[in-house]
Amino acid sequence: MKREILINAGPRETRIAILEDERLVELLVDRPDNRRMVGDIYIGRVEAVLPGIQAAFVDIGTEKAAFLHASDLVRESADAADDDEDEDDDDDEEAEEEQAAPRRNGSGGGGPGRRSAKGPPIQDALKRGQEIMVQISKEPISTKGPRVTAQISLAGRFLVYIPDSSKVGVSRKIGQGPERQRLKKQVQEILPEKSGGVIVRTVSEDATPENLQRELNGLISQWKKINRKKTFQRAPALVHRETGLTRGLVRDLFSAKVDSLTVDSKQVFNEILGYLKEIAPDLIDRVRLHEDQAPLFDKADIESEIRDIFKRRCDLPSGGYLIVEPTEALVSIDVNSGRYTGKKDPEKTVFKTNIEAAQEVARQMRLRDVGGIIVCDFIDMETKANRDRVLQELRQHLSRDRARTKAFAVSDLGLIEMTRQRVRQSHYQSSTEACQMCNGTGRVLTPETIVRRMERSVRKMAVEGRRDNLLIKLHPDVAMYVLEQERDLAQKLQKGANFSLEFRDDPLLKPDEFKLVVKSQGRDVTQQYAIA
Repeated sequence: MKREILINAGPRETRIAILEDERLVELLVDRPDNRRMVGDIYIGRVEAVLPGIQAAFVDIGTEKAAFLHASDLVRESADAADDDEDEDDDDDEEAEEEQAAPRRNGSGGGGPGRRSAKGPPIQDALKRGQEIMVQISKEPISTKGPRVTAQISLAGRFLVYIPDSSKVGVSRKIGQGPERQRLKKQVQEILPEKSGGVIVRTVSEDATPENLQRELNGLISQWKKINRKKTFQRAPALVHRETGLTRGLVRDLFSAKVDSLTVDSKQVFNEILGYLKEIAPDLIDRVRLHEDQAPLFDKADIESEIRDIFKRRCDLPSGGYLIVEPTEALVSIDVNSGRYTGKKDPEKTVFKTNIEAAQEVARQMRLRDVGGIIVCDFIDMETKANRDRVLQELRQHLSRDRARTKAFAVSDLGLIEMTRQRVRQSHYQSSTEACQMCNGTGRVLTPETIVRRMERSVRKMAVEGRRDNLLIKLHPDVAMYVLEQERDLAQKLQKGANFSLEFRDDPLLKPDEFKLVVKSQGRDVTQQYAIA
């Protein structure tokens, strides 16, 4: 498979596109006003301890207090973490996945594959007002504050250093037993006694002992600096900031498995070259500077795919399509055959559409960076063999995702339920906001419904004995409906009331909004008389 990385770096936004076989599969966006926080280390102060949910809220200086679960106080061994390497978690990049390995159990929301943590009750471990060092494992999403862990880890290119551990683990993405044992023994030989634990990362397969030694020394030195800094800081305070998006991506993802990395900024190009000279000089010849006048993403023909991230509909090659609907609780994906009707065999038609959909669902999950629970409604298939093949196809393509995913068997209702790690907002959440007209529902009330609501409010005023002449303001579309469909409405309403009515259009109103204004006083009495 051909893999490419494209970096479009600007003063106010950096976009990183990951392509597989010339198709966009991931988009990472970094802005100064919305920087990534996962991996940052803080000195926090415990605000509240809640034994009922075995959690605490910690003030780290962010807008909302951070959430710390009791399981994130448990010190697991690196070996146990290693066994958990394939389980679901809430990280979305390889460094974060392996960096988070020591805190697998209970790291977010009780998703599948989690084990219950064993340890002292949180009320015995923490007290209100206590200072504690924590690391962000999940950024603020929607109305929730960040999630933090007390199990600190520092990620390098080859190793993840865990100060509070004492074991050496190996990423399960390194599948061969002899190779795993070789790397484990190699790191054990260079790890100073009682200096912490280490997880060996995937790219370490090609690392020399000198590379590992140099990086381990650097990570231990970095931890000592953080500890020294901690003594001079008062909570809440940031004591360590995780490396930036571009440098972090080069550290975590750019390897011999990536064919090329192209960047359109001379400054960023030089920074990447300088960094690679330190960690992987053999990859320097794969880095290219884009100097054409045509924008990098336009030349790669991916701008249209980026725009499509925010669309509900996603077309399939055969003529079918997906409908992607994010909700508060989950993301629903519906598969439709569309204009593809096949030839003779309906089951073959459905199967082909579902196979295409399985491939595209996996891609769209990565591309849109959706997380949490995803429910996919494939077209009903009669044979179990076909259902199993579609599930197998979906899992095969999900395996390419750097975020942890899990797809369950087809349910009795024909649904496939999935989970995907989430440490930050999806592109839909971070790049869009609720419509001021519909408040995010995507629907507004019809003009007739608004007119009926207005009519009930006017009748309420009449029943209460109001005598003030009334000015009724309507959105232009609603006013046009009254003019065209109910021209005698004002006359009918005035018959049952002892005041005159005048309709007037107001383009500043929302489509499903109206105002009742007392003419003599210019006073808005809508809220007083509004009836649903």
